[in-house]
Amino acid sequence: MAIVGELDPITIEVQWNRLISIMDEVDVTVVRTSFSTIVGESRDFAVIMLDRRGRSLAQSQLSSPAFTCHLPTTTKRLLAAFPIESLVPGDVLITNDPWIGTGHLPDLSIITPVFHGGEVLAFMACAAHMADIGGRLDYFDARDLFEEGLRIPPSKLFVAGGPNEQLFRLIAANVRVPEMVVGDIHAIVSAERLGAQRLEEFVADYGGAPALDALAEEILSRSERAMRQGLLGLPDGEWDYELDADGFRTPLHLRVRVTKRGDQIHFDYSGSSPQFADASINCVMNCTFADTFYPLKCSLTPDIPNNEGLFQPLSIHAPEGSVLNTTFPSAVKSRSKTSFHIHMAIYGALVRAMPDRVQAGSGSFWAITLHGFHDDGTPFNVHILPNGGKGATARMDGLPTIAFPYNGTVTPTEIVENQAPVLIDYKRLLPDSGGAGRLRGGLGQEIRMQVTGDRSLLASVRPDKVKCPPPGLLGGGPGLAGRFTVNDADVPVEPHTLHPGDRVSLRLPGGGGYGDPRERPVEQVIRDVVDGYVSPRAAREQYGVIVDVSARTGRRADIAPTGSGGQKLRRSGLRRELLRPGGGGGAGEKRPGSATRKPRARR
Repeated sequence: MAIVGELDPITIEVQWNRLISIMDEVDVTVVRTSFSTIVGESRDFAVIMLDRRGRSLAQSQLSSPAFTCHLPTTTKRLLAAFPIESLVPGDVLITNDPWIGTGHLPDLSIITPVFHGGEVLAFMACAAHMADIGGRLDYFDARDLFEEGLRIPPSKLFVAGGPNEQLFRLIAANVRVPEMVVGDIHAIVSAERLGAQRLEEFVADYGGAPALDALAEEILSRSERAMRQGLLGLPDGEWDYELDADGFRTPLHLRVRVTKRGDQIHFDYSGSSPQFADASINCVMNCTFADTFYPLKCSLTPDIPNNEGLFQPLSIHAPEGSVLNTTFPSAVKSRSKTSFHIHMAIYGALVRAMPDRVQAGSGSFWAITLHGFHDDGTPFNVHILPNGGKGATARMDGLPTIAFPYNGTVTPTEIVENQAPVLIDYKRLLPDSGGAGRLRGGLGQEIRMQVTGDRSLLASVRPDKVKCPPPGLLGGGPGLAGRFTVNDADVPVEPHTLHPGDRVSLRLPGGGGYGDPRERPVEQVIRDVVDGYVSPRAAREQYGVIVDVSARTGRRADIAPTGSGGQKLRRSGLRRELLRPGGGGGAGEKRPGSATRKPRARR
């Protein structure tokens, strides 16, 4: 049994890992008992543990990064409405107010106090994206928050162990799929109660509530010191970066100035676009903070489990009324259309301070929701969250179809086809979609699906990086831009009624490249061509490597200099159609399925 004030590093490691394992169990319980695809399959949620002061201590290892940064603030705001001394065992708090929680209405924040010895010991918290929250079906076109769905102010979801039936009825009456939404709420509450039970077992093993308090102080203080130490390793200075992104009707502009002094760092977003009155892409400060912190944490303290101590050396400013500090009641439903560009602005600025710890732009993620009715009249609401390519870093090529700065998964094909009248024809990686560079960007993917049966459905799609592809760094090229088509025709970004037989194609962007493509080792370009990631034409034009395939000689690869300053590869035993010029397809070319060996896209 640990004694307060005598926590050695081994004891801290053992106890801290046990807290994380508790949250992993809570996480698995949410997945296994959930009703919707957005929670159970795409994992668009996070579960964290907070101390009695509302400071985050531990999270599940698969929690959504942004949510874990929002929830401490949300918990403190809920405790301002319901003081800790007023809570009793069995109470559960809830809100989805964007300015208190995660930044848009579909995410419910549910907080369960954990009691020990008649007093609040800690909190279990979850933020999860619901299958529906009412409001408009499209992602972008709301003029204010009131068009976007039901807003729940800080409330008690359960009172002394009993459900607040009036609130449950209110929620069920305002959503399109009440069984899914109410089912997910009960799944979350049950999982948090399991977490509370496990935490009570923890304190029983280690000496009661004082042991948890002591561990909390150690976790938070040591983590803060680690982040400050990471900052001390960077030079002092000021660095600017700005970028343009798709936006909606008008482009989005982000600008950041990063100021680092000693063991503190400040981010100023003055000069970014003002908030939009005609697009649901505005961000509240909670959201801006979370997406500012996450890339910094990845670069400076990648091995430390996330907790609130890491937040302390960071401060941000975004002008009130700007797209990154929007005012009530702005429309915010698609705030990730803005927030998912913040990491690129930060890395673009910090590339001069830490070039070995930044990442080029990434192609994730898009959101697709399929709405409609089954033959028996019951509604369906299926979410799919596919990703494009991840940006390259100084240490490795970007990974294909991997989420960043988000870590959700994609609803499996079998689940989509079982719950909605669609058939997914294929998912395949896109050759030449990763930005060229000394380190190549991760490949994007193409997903093609068709409507089956005899009923129409409504598809809401949230594409991004279609006009402004993910940028590269230090001479690296941009990833291939995205594209969204219905029946092979480009369509506007709005909900589309799809009829039986209609085909939808989603081309998700590739990640940006890092460094001069002409510095990429020749053998790596060869491997990319052989694997079907890069076409011979792109190898020649972007990397200066000329691929020449001899006719079925069966000889090994032979590399020799060419007069053009590139390199020549002769390789036998490979199919002529794989390596002939244009066979793998360049950007913008049609790529028949038989023309290249295409690796299957990851989930």
